[in-house]
Amino acid sequence: MACFSCPTRTVVVVLISLLFMISTSLIDVSASNFYQDFDITWGDGRAKVLNDGELLTLSIDKASGSGFQSKNEYLFGKIDMQLKLVPGNSAGTVTAYYLSSQGSTHDEIDFEFLGNLSGDPYIVHTNVFTQGKGSREQQFYLWFDPTADFHTYSVLWNPQTIIFYVDGTPIRVFKNSESQGVPYPKNQPMRVYASLWNADDWATRGGLVKTDWTKAPFTAAFRNFTATACVWSAGKSSCSSTNSNSTKNSWLWQELDSASQARLKWVQNNYMVYNYCTDTKRFPQGLPPECTLINS
Repeated sequence: MACFSCPTRTVVVVLISLLFMISTSLIDVSASNFYQDFDITWGDGRAKVLNDGELLTLSIDKASGSGFQSKNEYLFGKIDMQLKLVPGNSAGTVTAYYLSSQGSTHDEIDFEFLGNLSGDPYIVHTNVFTQGKGSREQQFYLWFDPTADFHTYSVLWNPQTIIFYVDGTPIRVFKNSESQGVPYPKNQPMRVYASLWNADDWATRGGLVKTDWTKAPFTAAFRNFTATACVWSAGKSSCSSTNSNSTKNSWLWQELDSASQARLKWVQNNYMVYNYCTDTKRFPQGLPPECTLINS
């Protein structure tokens, strides 16, 4: 018969509880409250936090756009945000949601949603900067109307790979190609940013379609931010002692399984608009070295 009152068992239970508390404290898992997690950084009142912090809206008119950033910096993480994009004729506008460090050699992981004429599909523009170098664009159409409801856009960023997800479906992978001399974002902590701004010099049909300011203000909405991530504070990561065998921290070494690879291929076969890794005219001297590893 088990002895539930035995001192030895009590000590074991206490130790297990303490270990659980230590392991869970290494990873920050935060369900969004925009008052607590973000700062509005620009827009002169065009960014608004609503519903007791559960919703944030960004707006743009001819005078200005708006934006916000996370209070925390992260060095690796699984970042989720639900967005509802500008409806109707949003041509010329860009809704940006991204991670970035600072400085001329910054790292950055981008979702940018390029506005459209009414009835035309949004283009999701993605990019990865490493040590200040970008030019790694991939663009996609979506298989739904992103203005009709909220959808989840996610970035998984760990030491091995960066994966872009839409509603849990992977659309892009950028693998660690340091072995080929390609810098990988692994040393610079990044904040989460979002902005709504005017880019009618390039965003819609290469700048041919301009923003119709008679339709302003244009508004996008954000909710349900979640960061399962390593928080960077005082020069240290909260994951520095993370147990790599912990199921809770499995995202730190997660890569695509066979089912996810099939879904990625489905998206890229059916919805990809542009891939820098196939643009031989842009790179006449040869494609960037990381292109040999993309989707491999």
